[in-house]
Formats: sequence, C-alpha cells, structure tokens
Amino acid sequence: MKYLITILTLFFFTATLAQATLEYTLEKGDVFVVQQNAEQTIIQEMDGAIHELTNNMNGVLEFKVIDENEDTYAIDLTFKDLNLLMVSNIQGELLNVKANEIIEGDVQSQIFNSLLNTPVHLILTKTGDILEVNGGDSLVIKMANASGIEDEFSRNLLKKGLEKEFGSKALSESYKQLTFIYSDRFVDTGDTWQNEYSGKLNAKNTWTLTSLTKDKATINGKADVELSSIDSGTKMNLSGVQTTEIQTDVTTGFILEMIVAGETQGTSTIAQLGEQQIPTRISSKITYKLIN
Repeated sequence: MKYLITILTLFFFTATLAQATLEYTLEKGDVFVVQQNAEQTIIQEMDGAIHELTNNMNGVLEFKVIDENEDTYAIDLTFKDLNLLMVSNIQGELLNVKANEIIEGDVQSQIFNSLLNTPVHLILTKTGDILEVNGGDSLVIKMANASGIEDEFSRNLLKKGLEKEFGSKALSESYKQLTFIYSDRFVDTGDTWQNEYSGKLNAKNTWTLTSLTKDKATINGKADVELSSIDSGTKMNLSGVQTTEIQTDVTTGFILEMIVAGETQGTSTIAQLGEQQIPTRISSKITYKLIN
C-alpha cells in the first residue's frame, strides 16, 4: 500500500506540473532588477549605396511593487543605468552616452543622467497587460530641463523627441513586450494563446507553453509585426516577424530571462528627398535578464 500511495502521489504531482494558470503573483515590496541589452541594425539602400546604422543600448531597470489589488498591481519602474551608442557607417559615431557619467558641457549626458532614479508608475494586470503609465510625461519635462536649453522653440522640439521614447504612452507600449505574455485562462503544456499590442511596433503574438516544472515555465512566442515611425523627418513602414524565448519564475510570474529577435523590411522616406521610397530593413535582438 505504501508503494501505491507513493506512485499515486508522483502521478498527481507530475500531472499538476503539466498544467497551470500562469500569471503574475506579486506582493507589495517585491523588487525585481532586470538587465536589458539591445542591438539594432538599420540598413537603407539607395542607388547602389548602403547606409548602415547600428544602435546598441544596455541598461538596468528596477520594478518595485508598491501596491496590490485583486486584479492589478501598482509598480514603480526606475531606470538605474542606461548606456547608448549609435554608429553610422557613413557619419561615424552619432551618439555615445553613459547616463551615470555626467560630462561637463555635454547636453546629452545631462539629459540622460536626469532619467535615472526617477520612477514612473505602472498599473499591471495579472496577465501582464499594462493598463496605465503615469509619470513619463513629467520625466520628459525633467530631461528637457536638464538640457539647459533656454530657447523655448528648441526645448519644445527636444520634448517632442523625448516623448517618443520616454513619455507615458511610449513607455507603456515599449514595456508590454517584456510583461504582456500570459493567457487569461488555464493552460497545459503545449497549449497556445494569442494577444497583441500596438504603438510604434504592432505585434500579433502567438505564445506556446513548451515546458513547466515546479520552479520555471518556458514559453516561446512568434509574432507578425508592423513598424511605423516618424522621426526627425524620416518615415518608416516595415513589416516582418518576431520570435521570443522566455523563462519565467512560476511562483511570481516574473521573467528570469527573455530573448526577443526581430526581422522587418519595407521602405522609408526622408524629408529632403521628397517621396522617394528607400528600401529598408531592420534586424534587432533584445535580451532581458533578472539579476537580483
């Protein structure tokens, strides 16, 4: 009888691991520190000439749970570090900023240093959808003030540019890629589910729970994506695919590691060249890793 009980217990335990309600299960005071590394290559071709722009970004993000409700969590997102490098094969180095290092007289270093240690506030559902972001617009004003630019017209142009990356709406759209990964229903190993998010990047995702243990869930994602942006006189309209590999902590639902790779192609236009269509493609890879 003892052996039968052991076998039945093992069977029940194994069956339980094969199925779960995957979601965020957080508590007030929880803190998650994430290392983010991103590589992006933009290639434009015109009359046989190639312009290649390479962007590298790495940073440290802190997510702190400041309140919990029945269906949502209030979270403070804080940039703890941010380093940016932008290089053109034609123009050379365009941007090289280490936010933790202020260089006297360097406007860019002053702007990005002001980004650090100023939280913005997220409302996160148990599936990872971000319902609301507050504080991003105030952060943009702080960054513009840190520039030291006094001319109102120039300050407004700077704010417009910063809003596209660090405004409340932009941050909500950007970090859904990191958080919005769960189904609102019970799933078994091998099951799939869909969700989508929109913004500068529109993604229609299909997720698959590929494995589940008592500690960790492994989820793979495939998405059809569309990229539409207007920046400094350049318009891009691209489409392609994105793949995601995720490992999450079963207890909290928070990611342990995530790798997002994308390939898109289409056309872009530059204001100085009128409506001429420039073939354009973008390759990107972003890695998030929990480090605390």
